[in-house]
Amino acid sequence: MSDHFVVLGVARVRSAWFRDISRWSTSAALPVDFVKCVSTDEMRARLSSGRPFSALIIDAALPALDRDLVDLARGTGCAVIAIDDGRGRRDWAHVGVDAVLSEPIDRDMVLAVLKDHAQPVRTSGNDIGLTRDSGDFTGWRGQLVAVLGGGGVGASTVAMAIAQGLAADVRRAGLVALADLARRADLALLHDAGDVVPGVQELAEAHRGHALTCEDVRTFLFDCPDRGYHLLLGLRRSRDWSVLRPRAFEAALDGLRQSYRVMVTDVDADLEGEAECGSVDVEERNLMARTSVARADVVVTVGAAGVGGVHRLARITDDALRFGVEAARLLPIVNRAPRSPRARSEITRTLSTALETLGGEPVDVASPLFVTERRRLDETHRDAAPLPRQLVDPLAAAAAAMLERSQPPAAPEPEPVKPGSLGSWGG
Repeated sequence: MSDHFVVLGVARVRSAWFRDISRWSTSAALPVDFVKCVSTDEMRARLSSGRPFSALIIDAALPALDRDLVDLARGTGCAVIAIDDGRGRRDWAHVGVDAVLSEPIDRDMVLAVLKDHAQPVRTSGNDIGLTRDSGDFTGWRGQLVAVLGGGGVGASTVAMAIAQGLAADVRRAGLVALADLARRADLALLHDAGDVVPGVQELAEAHRGHALTCEDVRTFLFDCPDRGYHLLLGLRRSRDWSVLRPRAFEAALDGLRQSYRVMVTDVDADLEGEAECGSVDVEERNLMARTSVARADVVVTVGAAGVGGVHRLARITDDALRFGVEAARLLPIVNRAPRSPRARSEITRTLSTALETLGGEPVDVASPLFVTERRRLDETHRDAAPLPRQLVDPLAAAAAAMLERSQPPAAPEPEPVKPGSLGSWGG
């Protein structure tokens, strides 16, 4: 458990005090988690999210600072502190703010006001509650495969290949979806989607206050008939992660799993949260990856061949293990692998040794699946054509096998009992 101030901040562009508080927070000179809002709408959304905040520090010149805003903040137990540059005259007592600071501000001044007017927030680690199938959602859900890897290793192509291969199985009735949940979303480009909406932002927004039907959820995805799956586009800009609310995104992901038999997600390899680095911002930035990996039935980690590539694959796999992913759910993949059996054996041994070194003990992770370089893959992406079977089949088969193993054992069939075979109560 830890006590600290969680502070919302919103200001005009290039406000010096906003930059100073952010710097003091980042350097730990101020015991504050500073949550920077890019707009007053985001600020109101955060105040209404149900997450506890100690204080709202707001530029006094913003028109949004009024009695309604103060009432909203106080209703959540959040103190309101105005930063006044002296150029405007307002009756702050009438508005109802808890304190007014005049520019320029210093660190001790901010800390003193927070101690006088704000309450620390007590946390015990993961605020998002990321456990497998946790939350208030009930009912049937499809299976989930999360694919993560560093930039440039081909993780998006691997995710596409797995989705295409799983969609080819008639038992799934074409209900396979691929979701781009990376901050720097590339799947729209790789599918030549043409449109940028709707996407994950619109789907999450639709789940903020409503429960969508399966048919409604599917209208947010694009049909990819040549590859057999449906595609959910990602963020339009990497900074747009800030508009996603945790509970709304969780509901959106759950809605997708209720609408499709298999979901494949392309996510970032960064799984850090508040418990690991002490930053609420980092946890919310990694919301899509953390939620997806925590819910996944199979987690695919992708790296490239070579000393650096195998080392990075080991780190990503170790991060997933530390995040709470069981070793039985992990499938490492070495992309652009050599064809030599001796070289592959060396990579397997190096990966195992690196994982043992990083974790401090032997780890029973499956041996990596090797994927060789495919020629003219860029042309395939450019034309949005089906990926070659030589790439798709091994990846889909490995993922399908792990999905089969992740299924809970079926309940035994009841056995008929012949009358009189169990004896009688009489002596």
